[in-house]
Amino acid sequence: MITPPSTHRIEADRLAEQLRDARQRSLALLEDLLEERPLGPSLTIVNPPLWELGHVGFFHDYFALRQLYDLPDYQIPGAAQLYDSSTIAHDDRWELPLPERADVYDYLERVQHAMLSRLPDSGLASEAQSYVYQLTGFHEDMHGEAFTYTRQTLGDPPPALGLPLTHSTRPPVSDMGTLEGDVNIPGGRHTLGSDESVPFRFDNEKPPMEVEVPPFAMARAPVTNTEFAEFVNDNGYDRRELWSEAGWRWCQQAQAEHPVYWRRGASGQWEERIFDRWQPLAPYQPVVHVNLYEAEAWCQWAGRRLPTEAEWELAASRAPTSDGQALAPGKRRYPWGDTSPDHRHANLDGWQLSRVDVAALPDGDSAFGCRQMLGNVWEWTSSVFGPFPGFAADLYRDYSEPWFAEGRHVLRGGAWATRTRLIHNGYRNFFTPERRDIIAGFRTCAR
Repeated sequence: MITPPSTHRIEADRLAEQLRDARQRSLALLEDLLEERPLGPSLTIVNPPLWELGHVGFFHDYFALRQLYDLPDYQIPGAAQLYDSSTIAHDDRWELPLPERADVYDYLERVQHAMLSRLPDSGLASEAQSYVYQLTGFHEDMHGEAFTYTRQTLGDPPPALGLPLTHSTRPPVSDMGTLEGDVNIPGGRHTLGSDESVPFRFDNEKPPMEVEVPPFAMARAPVTNTEFAEFVNDNGYDRRELWSEAGWRWCQQAQAEHPVYWRRGASGQWEERIFDRWQPLAPYQPVVHVNLYEAEAWCQWAGRRLPTEAEWELAASRAPTSDGQALAPGKRRYPWGDTSPDHRHANLDGWQLSRVDVAALPDGDSAFGCRQMLGNVWEWTSSVFGPFPGFAADLYRDYSEPWFAEGRHVLRGGAWATRTRLIHNGYRNFFTPERRDIIAGFRTCAR
């Protein structure tokens, strides 16, 4: 049986709804692909769709049914030999004797039914249920985002999601323009990470650590397509002096000349592929699908720098004193306060199916005036992903610990495909610096 980390108890019906919603999203993102090519191409940055969907079911099966409820058998024969990502090498996933699609669907349905039937009819779930069901549900949410950018990687059509907002209630987010300038942020002591006031914390967010952050100036918005195009047009990808040693080595090996989904159109203007369609480059949307090396090179060209993750979190979660000269006590869970995000604050949950202009959604500004620190695009930081002092792995031991020594960098803030229930100011994402497939851009600081 599980002794869960400290977490908030959740209403049983809310847990059930989260699990059902995550599953509906997974199937909506994959059903058409599973019909056309259940295994898909073998690439280092994608998984076979049929395998990945089965893996999602196995994660619930292993951590909820086996670990929490001590059920002796998996809900499908040989599930661990088919779907355990900790033991099955990535390249081997195309060679496994995977069940047919209908059998995978049946597996997922049986696992979810077993989980839902064990929740109380009403009231709060147990502390262990609250923790494990959120863990497995958030894991499925993360794979849902990966399913989304895999469709972009492979040039598939946009997913047919049941969008949560009707057309009439969506905010006017197109053609909102740019948002220029920096905000000055006083330095001071900051508690980096998530404390027990956060309803659910992943192990790499804790224990929170005290850091001293010098004063800095941060851009109000992420770097836009127009700003990045100026770098490309100035031969930024050909200028060795703008790149780190590792970045230049990657640039040469990848033969990179511009962001991965850009091309010159017939008129000579830049175009961008969004899923399976080429469109004129939207000038004031944040640049996306750029890796850490590209972000660093742009900063070198522009005389800027990437923020550390402590600077990023401080700008998102703190507020100034009345005279603006120091940091007021306390932290916000979200840039605008402690109320959960909705469509006024952030471009999340996939309802837009793409980015919005960087000037959109002013209701989501941080206390310092930084916009879109949650949603739209993940933002690279200069910080290498590592443990906070006192780190201890939680139930899912492979979530963080195996990746600390890989040279991954921290990203913050979520993207348009990130689920609202997952993201908050303390959430840490982490990828290797060459990855261009993830929905990532960047925000800068003055040197």
